[in-house]
Amino acid sequence: MSTTRLPGTPRLLRALNDRAALELLLERGPLTRARIGELTGLSKVTASQLVERLEERGLVARVGEQAGGRGPNAQLYAVRPGSAYVVGVDVGPDRVVAACADITGAVVGHVEQSTRDTDDPVGVVHNAVVQAVASAGAELAGVRRIVLGTPGLVDPGTGDITFAFNLPRWHRGLLAALRDDLHTPVVFENDVNLAAVAEAQSGAARGVGDFALIWAGAGVGLAIMLGGRLHHGSNGAAGEIGYLPVPGVPIPRDVSRRAKPAFQQLAAADAVREVAREHGLDAPSAADAVRAATTAGAAGEAFLDELARRLALGVASTCVVLDPPLVVLAGEIGQAGGAALADRVQHEVAAITLVTPRVVATGLTEEPILQGALRTALDAVRDEVFGSTVG
Repeated sequence: MSTTRLPGTPRLLRALNDRAALELLLERGPLTRARIGELTGLSKVTASQLVERLEERGLVARVGEQAGGRGPNAQLYAVRPGSAYVVGVDVGPDRVVAACADITGAVVGHVEQSTRDTDDPVGVVHNAVVQAVASAGAELAGVRRIVLGTPGLVDPGTGDITFAFNLPRWHRGLLAALRDDLHTPVVFENDVNLAAVAEAQSGAARGVGDFALIWAGAGVGLAIMLGGRLHHGSNGAAGEIGYLPVPGVPIPRDVSRRAKPAFQQLAAADAVREVAREHGLDAPSAADAVRAATTAGAAGEAFLDELARRLALGVASTCVVLDPPLVVLAGEIGQAGGAALADRVQHEVAAITLVTPRVVATGLTEEPILQGALRTALDAVRDEVFGSTVG
């Protein structure tokens, strides 16, 4: 009986072994050649050849020695941080924040700039990216990918922005302009989707394949994770929950006129502050009001109950269609409310629907959109760099 020899199989196996070794080095820290062989199941000779190959390509470097028994100390190897860089950018109506991370995921540069005095989106992003890279002590040529988190719709086909409610100067054609300007792969992603990526990586949804994230802040948004993958929809509009028609508020019939969508009128920051004042809680921001309510006694309890009823309309509408096991409340309001608000939303959803998802507050406290942008960029770049180690 004859067998068909698959061309390129040894090369493919080497590439797979290289990728496994690099992932181990990222996860476990510096390792000796022998330890890499043990953890990957490779022979000492094969593991030694693998390390030499990765060292020649500039992906790993010797970082020290491990004392042993007889004979010379064993060399320790680690992924070389400067072998590639990524940049994440969080763009809002008033500010832009950019961070640069090396291929190990360490954030090595960070800048924040105001956008109030400019109407040039390319210039805004250019300056933020360049300064973040410079603060990392890196070169722009070493950046393999830039991921920008932005409110609004991103076309799944072209990757361009099609609509951003509170960024009127962000438009189709901007993606190509940024790529031409920066000479680097640039990717747009919805900001709430990126928050969900961060939540899945290191927040309240870690280890959960299916979940929904409700963002409650200046606006309201939704991210849907199914089978560990973001669901974007055919037009990139999956998750635009601000446009959910809800009873009790006017439903605008022409969104191009920038009238506030129905659910946003009910549950976004302006509405939350108004409800808080009605309950005697006057605070500088909606998040401050929610935070104060958790320790304000009866007035705070009544306000949180009302806020939970409002948020539950969006959560319930999502869950009766998708039936996820978990819902994460994020954004400034979701974070401020913590368990006190999440528990109320969970109770209300169970009272008005047939589904009973667990509702929890976000597990992230700092820059979730930026974290998600960096994670998205790192995943793509590691696939490129680690998946092409064999010449």
